[in-house]
Amino acid sequence: MQLKPAVTALVTAVALASLLSGCKKEEAAPPAQTPQVGVVTLQPQAYTLTSELPGRTTAFRIAEVRPQVNGIILKRLFKEGGDVKEGQQLYQIDPSVYEATLKSAQANLQQTKSIADRYKQLVNEQAVSRQEYDTAVSNRMTSEANLQTAQINVRYTKVFAPISGRIGRSSVTEGALVSNGQADAMAVIQQLDPIYVDVTQSSAEMLKLRRDLESGQLQKAGENAAMVKLTLEDGSEYTQQGRLEFSEVSVDQTTGSVTLRAVFPNPDHTLLPGMFVHAQLQAGVNSKAILAPQQGVTRDIRGIPTALVVTADNKVEQRVLVANRTAGAYWLVEKGLNAGDRVITEGLQFIKPGITVEAKEATNAKPAGSAPAAAAGKGE
Repeated sequence: MQLKPAVTALVTAVALASLLSGCKKEEAAPPAQTPQVGVVTLQPQAYTLTSELPGRTTAFRIAEVRPQVNGIILKRLFKEGGDVKEGQQLYQIDPSVYEATLKSAQANLQQTKSIADRYKQLVNEQAVSRQEYDTAVSNRMTSEANLQTAQINVRYTKVFAPISGRIGRSSVTEGALVSNGQADAMAVIQQLDPIYVDVTQSSAEMLKLRRDLESGQLQKAGENAAMVKLTLEDGSEYTQQGRLEFSEVSVDQTTGSVTLRAVFPNPDHTLLPGMFVHAQLQAGVNSKAILAPQQGVTRDIRGIPTALVVTADNKVEQRVLVANRTAGAYWLVEKGLNAGDRVITEGLQFIKPGITVEAKEATNAKPAGSAPAAAAGKGE
């Protein structure tokens, strides 16, 4: 069947119109736009390296009060939970038996002393033998020792505080029998001002710190290197500053850590023995530290930190980082980033390594130079 000329012309016109329409659509498609990203330009700066370590408070001095003679408690002379002074009487033990022994010793000394004095005159006149005189002198010295022991026992019936501090509860009451050498303490006194804070640091971290100091990568923090600050259990800062006293000479085999001891003034007794705290120790100063905003650092599926930077030719490049410490809103980068690198912090969801981007100053992060200089470092 042959088409009529009019129909053929109509089909040709429709096909031509469709072709022209397609060409116009292709010509109207806008060119692909270059993605815009926000970047932060890194600059080196001096940064004081601070280690945050867990620890617990320990009393500066502890004294367990125990009796040194046997007897019945007559009085308790202190208030439980109160402060006591060194030399203050705490208990009174019944002294009657010891006072009687003291009088007997005094009488015995008087007798032996009189005999020794009389024999001294007689031995010169050869009225008594030298042996008898020596025995008399020996008896007098024994009586003196017995008298001294009796006096000590009478004094021990008064139990005094060996140190100043805060005393806990009493484990004995009036009428209780106590004995010399008993295992249980009558009370415990703890000196709370000043107070110790024992913290632990891994031996690996200590070795790394020493290597960095020896190589010159870190500089000593100066006179304040031994100063320590505290954060309490509720997150508040302790107002008093302490100092590092010593570090343990051996490594704990079970934990691989070393114990460090700091001493803090505690005039208001805010710190109590056994409290859990966080101590910040100034370890050293990195004069050319690279601090990258946390918004620009991500971690891959293996947990390794990475960052995307804009190169000199505006290409996106991925960097693998070594960053194990935070400084406020920044990562302290040991490897992977250099001074002058432009780290991307905005528009990360629209880009991938290798593409060309247009970089502008980021609005969601600022260079580390505007961050607090004393931001505390914190290990992961």
